[in-house]
Amino acid sequence: MAESVLSPQAGRISVAGRLGRVPGAAWLLAVLCVVYSIAAPGFLSGANLRNVLLQATVLLLLALPMTLIILTEGLDLSMGASLSLCTVVLAVVQIASGSIVLGLAAAMFVALLIGVANGALIAAFDLPPFVVTLGTLGAAQGLALVAAEGRTTMGVSEGLRWFWEGTLLGVAAPLWMAALVWAVIHLLLYHTRFGARVFALGGNREALVFAGISVRWSLLWVYMLGGACVGLAALLMTARVNGGHPTAAIGLEFDAIAAVAVGGTAFERGKGSLTGTVLGVLAVGVMRNGLNLLSMPSSVQVAAVGVVVIAALWVDAARSKS
Repeated sequence: MAESVLSPQAGRISVAGRLGRVPGAAWLLAVLCVVYSIAAPGFLSGANLRNVLLQATVLLLLALPMTLIILTEGLDLSMGASLSLCTVVLAVVQIASGSIVLGLAAAMFVALLIGVANGALIAAFDLPPFVVTLGTLGAAQGLALVAAEGRTTMGVSEGLRWFWEGTLLGVAAPLWMAALVWAVIHLLLYHTRFGARVFALGGNREALVFAGISVRWSLLWVYMLGGACVGLAALLMTARVNGGHPTAAIGLEFDAIAAVAVGGTAFERGKGSLTGTVLGVLAVGVMRNGLNLLSMPSSVQVAAVGVVVIAALWVDAARSKS
């Protein structure tokens, strides 16, 4: 009987192929952890790693729907401003009514309204997502400043603060919420017709048209999902700052887009994954945390994230040509 023999070169190619399939965000995360463990004292402490995970939960709630939006060749620049507005709404309503449920309902309503506005303008009038969401960013930021009268609305209840400080079965409450949102969006994207339409919107939009599926309604649902996640993120952000601040989340949309880009989701062709986004969120969170430990100013942190995004886009472009 003939005996098949694999040459050492074939083995090397196989290993190289496996390594090539490892997401770039995983490599970046590993490198950052090694560098910071050496350069930043206390980085590997349990308290600091727990802090990294907690800080990443709010960003993850924005980055997950941002992944779906970018898969449709869209963009949402309004998430940070919308989140700031929703924290103010949640805090004001909760303090006035004494009800966490009413406060969350009000924040969800505002977030969904902004999501509907974004989706409707983009889908119904074929307006560029960049322009539309830039407009809603300005509107949300202005409304947040007016509603909060330019200052932080303090005094939320202890029950609301539990959503950031509390634990359930020994696990921090924000981690439970992040895991639940990830599970729901993972189910929607990979196991429903809605998810298939999301990939088609970026990769083969004409196929949806030929199948008689409304492109406009599909886009609207994607941006509404983004709004719903912003509303949930407002619960964590309000509990975290113990109130509503009109500029608390300004700039988080940049980190969310960065996490999605670093995670390997392309801005065209409908290619990407939620696993990559989770790794991208952790990479961005670790990067900012390490720079904080090294006492780097916020301007350096923003610049570092920007450089990483450019590098991620360059790698994506190189892979698409190969």
